[in-house]
Amino acid sequence: MNKTPSLPELNAFLAVARHESFRAAADELDLSASTLSHMIRALEERLGVRLFHRTTRSVALTAAGAQFSESLGPILSSLGQTLATVGMLKTKPSGTLRINASRNAARTLLKEIVPPFRQRYPDIHLNLVTNGRFIDIVAEGFDAGVRLAEAIPQDMIAIRFGGEGRFVAVASPDYLAAHGLPQTPDDLKHHACIRFRLPSGKIYRWEFARYGQEHDVDVPGALTLDDMDLMVEAATGGQGIAFVSEDTARSALAAGKLTTILNDWTPTFPGYALYYPGHRLVPPVLRAFIEVLKDHQHHRMT
Repeated sequence: MNKTPSLPELNAFLAVARHESFRAAADELDLSASTLSHMIRALEERLGVRLFHRTTRSVALTAAGAQFSESLGPILSSLGQTLATVGMLKTKPSGTLRINASRNAARTLLKEIVPPFRQRYPDIHLNLVTNGRFIDIVAEGFDAGVRLAEAIPQDMIAIRFGGEGRFVAVASPDYLAAHGLPQTPDDLKHHACIRFRLPSGKIYRWEFARYGQEHDVDVPGALTLDDMDLMVEAATGGQGIAFVSEDTARSALAAGKLTTILNDWTPTFPGYALYYPGHRLVPPVLRAFIEVLKDHQHHRMT
């Protein structure tokens, strides 16, 4: 028997090690469980060492298997990235790129990233899906997601872009003339506030901070919305004070239809980041998008 393991066998080994299940790994690789089991047995014979402890109900790495997995993972990941890079040099990537994003993040992408991306890679179809709730992008079949950098799971690779962001409390000049200017977040309890319902159904508590001290307020209000654009529209119409992303309110602020309040209590926070799972090979279409994202960030900082 040839003592050199094949690439499919090595990939099969890592899949079983990752899932600790032959059936789950077989589903990922689109193989039958019996075929996968045969591949692992062949790999063990080539290496002359047992890689897994198997019982009828569980699969676990042996000590040798764990050491092999730890060493092999980065090698295959690097190989996959090298092959993908070579493939991109040969021909421009094509296909579909699926990205899940919050609505505000999608707005930033459409303004700053999507135009140069489409110009550079016209053969890639970008499927940008907005979703208010935070989802499992792997389980839902997305190549990547875009959310606030501070909210991204630690097991994901994240690439920040777009700079810092800020939430601001805003109201129309007419509302402030009639009801007065709040001086502290606690003053909001005496105002009509336009509340925000989160995708989970909970009412968002407005988050303020000053001198390193955080201060959350469960504001009162007879109007509750689940869309920040609508909150800006309501505030512009004099229906109360809204707490929204600065980007969402930017046009109304520039036109003088809204005024920011409590500015000392609304510091900036890390902006958006593209994120994707690190244990998978990065597809060429996603690698192309990352390239444009990094170029944009580089030009923005120079």
